Amino acid sequence: MFKFLTRRHFLVNLLVAGLLAVGILFSVLWGLGFMTQHGKIRTVPTVIGKSFTEATQILEKDGFRVVVSDSVWEDNKAPLSVIKQSPDADNIVKANRTIYLTINKSAAPLIEVPNMVGLSFRNAEILIKQLGFKLGDTTRRTYFAKNSILEQTYRGGVLAVGTKLPLGSAIGLVLGSGVGNEEFDVPTLTGLSYSDAKSLIESLGLMLTHPIVDSDVRDTSSAFVYRQKPEKYTKFPDGSKTVNKIRSGQNVDIWLSREMKIIADSTGTEDSGTKTNDYE
Repeated sequence: MFKFLTRRHFLVNLLVAGLLAVGILFSVLWGLGFMTQHGKIRTVPTVIGKSFTEATQILEKDGFRVVVSDSVWEDNKAPLSVIKQSPDADNIVKANRTIYLTINKSAAPLIEVPNMVGLSFRNAEILIKQLGFKLGDTTRRTYFAKNSILEQTYRGGVLAVGTKLPLGSAIGLVLGSGVGNEEFDVPTLTGLSYSDAKSLIESLGLMLTHPIVDSDVRDTSSAFVYRQKPEKYTKFPDGSKTVNKIRSGQNVDIWLSREMKIIADSTGTEDSGTKTNDYE
């Protein structure tokens, strides 16, 4: 029944089939080794800090493929330089491995500057850092609200709201100094023109509130101060008087009239004047 197993042509066919199977298996293993570069390994070189062009040349020379996976902006790195690589340097990988690079952008992105006027210094500082800017020089100006933002600046000039600046730019802040500690005499404002009174108030670091204007005044620049608060003097019942004191950052109120009125201060002394601005 099994005599065919001993026949010559059957044995030959069996041998051929066996050799063919071995050949196919060898071919498959060889093909897999060829495709996977079996037995060929490489050490990943470091390319961080190098330009993208130089990094590509180095990696491709060692048989690696290069793909840019991301781009970011760091102002302390050169434009188009490599910031990160994956796999990391000195890792041992198979040849023909893809190396993924993160590169620095060619220029900083532009970010719109928010309006920080009126914010506290602390809140403005947090906002500046959150947006990717840097805090520049801070200066102080006489203002009753201490550390309140009065202006935002860039390279010495006032920075308009909505201006777009490169990420990482330094934004300066002008802060309110708060009420001063040193007292000085209340200035005499009555009899002055509005512009002269305003200039004197500002030069002393005082805060001018909105002036109270008589109904006959149509141009405040031509009006005169006929009353002020605080007044220059305080009168006592015995007839003596004392000069009132004020500090930088405090408010001053003034009343304006078309002509210089005859007024009496709290000492009972009258300041007379007939000066009139006739602008009809």
